[in-house]
Amino acid sequence: MATPKPTILLSGMIAGVPHQGGATWAILQYLLGFKRLGYNVHFIEPVEEAALRPAGVPLAQSDNAAYFRRVMAEFGMGESSTLLLAGTQRTVGIPYERLREIARRADVLVNISGLLTDEALTEDIPLRVYLDLDPAFTQLWHAVEGIDMRFAAHSHFVTVGQAIGDPDCKVPTCGLKWVTTPQPIVLERWPTGSITTHDALTTVANWRGYGPIEYEGVFYGQKAHSWRQFFSLPALSEERFAPALAIHPEESKDLAALRANGWRLIDPERVTQTPAGYQCFVRGSKAEFGIAKSGYVASRCGWFSDRSVCYLASGRPVIAQNTGFSRFLPVGAGLFAFATIDEVLASIEALNGHYHCHARAARSIAEEYFDSDKVLGRLLERLGVT
Repeated sequence: MATPKPTILLSGMIAGVPHQGGATWAILQYLLGFKRLGYNVHFIEPVEEAALRPAGVPLAQSDNAAYFRRVMAEFGMGESSTLLLAGTQRTVGIPYERLREIARRADVLVNISGLLTDEALTEDIPLRVYLDLDPAFTQLWHAVEGIDMRFAAHSHFVTVGQAIGDPDCKVPTCGLKWVTTPQPIVLERWPTGSITTHDALTTVANWRGYGPIEYEGVFYGQKAHSWRQFFSLPALSEERFAPALAIHPEESKDLAALRANGWRLIDPERVTQTPAGYQCFVRGSKAEFGIAKSGYVASRCGWFSDRSVCYLASGRPVIAQNTGFSRFLPVGAGLFAFATIDEVLASIEALNGHYHCHARAARSIAEEYFDSDKVLGRLLERLGVT
């Protein structure tokens, strides 16, 4: 008789900020990936009362809960998922007492950004994994700004910054041994795109997320700080640039510069509010032009976007700002790394010269380096999960 697979309790944010199709997919890749490998997977998302929409509404009647229910049902997780009002025992999905029983029997906690803090649900789990999806910033917040990143509640530490801990990456490790991993993608959920509905270089991005950090004379900034270096790109190329960019209307100076230089801005709320909408936008794009947070670039942490992985899997080539990922991934066919405007222009010329070859190479990179079966299987093996 076969030995049953271990039980994994996975925690991450899907409904805390609802209607973010790309952010939802970032969590789904782990959730569906572990499930594909045959593990018993239960998903729990704690949400703060202040995050409920509209303000003052009970958890069960919130927009957050409605989005959570739809996503979990769509991906076959309706019976094995819970939305928990943080600091209480109120839930949508699995009742709290039943959740405690599941947690007591769980073998592994995979806690994305340390989101789940309820000790009644975590303390009995023998292997408690902190999964860092925001490398450099996670470590700097803890080491430089003194923010409690909730490391102490975990036994193992994993990051998608593949150079964290390397001598060339100056980001502090906070005295922890970080296991590095690529981002996974469930390839059966991301077939190659066929029809191009956005004949342009696209991406999905937030202009700002949080404040910058300075450490040992190095400035670790946001996407805005990186993007400004490339304002002139559309004016220098015949290629169209059409990012789905979330930028506040009060960023008037930057908005004026973007429009003056020919950036064709798409409202992300129009195209990426659901997992299906996000996927349609990515698969319908010609290719991605991806700008990274300046902190990723300055740190050389090796971060590579889960969004870019979705483009690659869809057979859409990627031109991405180099964060040091070129040490870990093949570049020049299907995937291009750049640091300067001239390198972007050269990448566009190469892409247009043999587009279909680069499209096939993009899918091949996804299959070789990001297939969730390979990535998550290797990760669990390194963590001692068999």
